[in-house]
Amino acid sequence: MIANLEQTFRWFGPSDPVTLSAITQTGATGIVNALHHIPAGEEWSLEEIQKRKAMIEAAGLRWSVVESVNIHESIRIASPERDAYIEKYIKTLKNLSEAGLSVVCYNFMPVLDWTRTNLDYRLANDASALRYDAPALAAFDLYILQRPGAYNEFTPEQQQKAKAYFDSLSDEEKQKLTNIIMAGLPGTDDVYTIEEFKTHLKKYEHINATTLKANMAYFLQAIIPDAEKLGIKMCVHPDDPPFSILGLPRIVSTEQDLNDVVNACPSSSNGLTFCTGSLGANPANDLPGIVSRLGQHFHFLHLRNVKREPDGSFYEADHLAGSSDMFAIMKNLILEQKKRVDGGRADVAIPMRPDHGHKLLDDFNYKTYPGYSIIGRLKGLAELRGLEMGIKRTLFEE
Repeated sequence: MIANLEQTFRWFGPSDPVTLSAITQTGATGIVNALHHIPAGEEWSLEEIQKRKAMIEAAGLRWSVVESVNIHESIRIASPERDAYIEKYIKTLKNLSEAGLSVVCYNFMPVLDWTRTNLDYRLANDASALRYDAPALAAFDLYILQRPGAYNEFTPEQQQKAKAYFDSLSDEEKQKLTNIIMAGLPGTDDVYTIEEFKTHLKKYEHINATTLKANMAYFLQAIIPDAEKLGIKMCVHPDDPPFSILGLPRIVSTEQDLNDVVNACPSSSNGLTFCTGSLGANPANDLPGIVSRLGQHFHFLHLRNVKREPDGSFYEADHLAGSSDMFAIMKNLILEQKKRVDGGRADVAIPMRPDHGHKLLDDFNYKTYPGYSIIGRLKGLAELRGLEMGIKRTLFEE
């Protein structure tokens, strides 16, 4: 039997209401973690890394994946100090390698790491899910942010729906929507003000997707040779959502984008985080096909599902429901594992985490990071675990 995918859980550190001891009860053996208290761009010292690693191992778990070593904005916008920040990034990779860590997830999304408009979207069973509502985002862009040029990016019909949505909101609801959109930073409760956000947007006024891809290629060509020597597997996370919002370019949203990433600096250390939720929000993405064609570059898996709606909205669905065929995705991931076994690769047990989860039952008694309640993710992990076992038994034991 081919080794199982490594079952992992994201943990946000000592302040996370979801404790390591609770995670051990889920059956997960690996932890996905980052040093969120260190500002983006600053070096992670070996001492801080070892301290966190010891904490995880004391609970009987393994620090399997670093998510994320965030990239300083100067690298994305190619400001004069980017080389200094790239050097700090390489020093962090050296310290991670010395501590025995080898898989590093990152993203190249400008300003916000993820965007939703509702953090408490109630499903028919009253479970709570994350939701991206296209009219709500347009209403924020047009009438709250009032971004110059925004009207040119929405059709008359979209503008009409956005205005109707905006007019339906109370002042309190407008502030709540603003806070949700401005809070797309993992591991923190920090929220941008509108003026702060406008300042960040201004940095990207003259940066389009082509320029941002060139800046990413520069970063990869600078760090990957060192990562390769250190035995570090870098894996970029796709854009969330996988289309342009708020005038910001997106460059890791399609299969072509993924190809461009791996071709920017060909190396076994330059790989991908396969996130079925992020990529699945774009109906043009053929997820099972992406596994077949690009699976050799996967170093980390985020398995979740979204239910797409015709206007571009989506919400987090059950892991085995939604708009993506999780059976076909899992089957192709298992076939990728088989290719790795046949090719003599050691990285067969690819780290996988049940990305996001509904708030269920006792989850409502804890203020967890959006999408990271424990029971909802445990439900997803259990479903994925069973799906994997069933497919492997069918494929290899008939």
